[in-house]
Amino acid sequence: MTSSSGSPLRRKSVETVIHQNDPVDGESHGLAKRLTTKDLIGFGIGMIIGTGIFTLTGVQAKNAAGPAVAISFLIAGVVALLAALCYAELASSVPTAGSAYTYAYTTIGEIFAWIIAWDLVLEFALGAAVVSRGWSGYLQEAFNLPTTFFGEDSVINLGGVFIALVLGFVALRGIQESKWVTNTLVVIKVSVCVFIIVVGAFYVKSGNWNPFIPPSQPSAESAMGTLQTPLWQVVSGATPSVFGISGVLAAAAVVFFAYSGFEVVANLGEEAKDPGRDMPRGLIGALVICTVLYLAVCLVITGMVNYTQISEGAPLADAFAQVGLGWAGVLIGVAAVCGLSSVILVDIIGMGRIGFALSRDGLLPPAVGRVHPKWRTPVGITVGTTIAVAVLAAFVPLGALAEMVSIGTLFAFFVVSIAVIVLRRTNPDMKRPFRVPFSPFVPALSAVLCLGMMASLATETWIRFVVWLAIGLAIYFGYGKKHSHLATGEASVAQETLHH
Repeated sequence: MTSSSGSPLRRKSVETVIHQNDPVDGESHGLAKRLTTKDLIGFGIGMIIGTGIFTLTGVQAKNAAGPAVAISFLIAGVVALLAALCYAELASSVPTAGSAYTYAYTTIGEIFAWIIAWDLVLEFALGAAVVSRGWSGYLQEAFNLPTTFFGEDSVINLGGVFIALVLGFVALRGIQESKWVTNTLVVIKVSVCVFIIVVGAFYVKSGNWNPFIPPSQPSAESAMGTLQTPLWQVVSGATPSVFGISGVLAAAAVVFFAYSGFEVVANLGEEAKDPGRDMPRGLIGALVICTVLYLAVCLVITGMVNYTQISEGAPLADAFAQVGLGWAGVLIGVAAVCGLSSVILVDIIGMGRIGFALSRDGLLPPAVGRVHPKWRTPVGITVGTTIAVAVLAAFVPLGALAEMVSIGTLFAFFVVSIAVIVLRRTNPDMKRPFRVPFSPFVPALSAVLCLGMMASLATETWIRFVVWLAIGLAIYFGYGKKHSHLATGEASVAQETLHH
């Protein structure tokens, strides 16, 4: 601890974090170390490839960027890669559940750590609920199920509830079972992505890429009021526009959602067999593979069909239907269901690790992070998250709230980038198996780009985000600040508190 015990800026030492799960009396009470580099890459791909590539490609190509949506995905991928480098340094140096939360706790203080944890709760829980409803919609369309209980028009979305409960049980059952399910789903959907690229390439017409960047034109949102306008345009007074360079950049902020989730790999640091080697390879490997697949899919789809004719609801399946390969839509539908399933599973797993870390530090009650004696998974938070996701999926059409997943992700990336710079100065001698190249330039660039992309999101999203953070601060000052192990002097016995 490097600050007053009563200060919300108090910090945990890196050494405390690294050794907090050492065995007690020869018995381990931490999470099981069972994951290899391959497993971590599988979790990363399982989280990244999902709703983004199956829907955002068509929406942003048709409405914002044209064929240059590939450039938008590239820009978003570069920003994500810079953040991944920062995550890789911290995750290999401080391998722990909680990722960005724990990094903030050791660098910029407890209150900021709580804020980032509350932000990650928003990202993972809301993301899982959004995707559960999407899964139900794909299932309804594929099997013509009743819209009363399946899809976005349902009264009670039983499809969303079903998949949330099933995957919540898988997450609870154990990380070994979770990795088998995730890796199986990853193989299926990556195979179908490769199928789209290889088969679709034979139907590409270069004329569909002309113009690659359509001329700029006024946005229809300019007449919808300031709440739907990106924050930077409200502040600068710029006229909203689509296509052109501004359209490509605006689309990049939206398609960034397609990269959200790779940071969940950092939450699995305590469960990696060799975190110093496996964490950097898992983080960067998953992101690079997904970026290459995204770019190739974007180029193939916009080459197969003119961007003005791309479907917004099911762009990949529809593109094949337009060239006479409707049967391919079945395979793509399977990939979509698999992709969304793995995203839900990894979201719930990520939430479990965040709750475990908060409980271990005293910021949430001990029961929240209690580890199952046999399965070695956090029971309380996993069950609670699964129930919350199921309820949201059953009754709440989330729609535009999906943007909050992006703002939550970008804010987490911003904090991690700053944490790298701070920790290099405050703990220069710490063992770092992986180091961000050209620091502090790369972490600073990452932080600036994350803020820039956040500013491209709608003003109403910022308002909702601020309200969510206000609720989180109320919980912190009402419970967490008083019960924190740094406040009560129990930091040295924090791990025993969770298990006795």
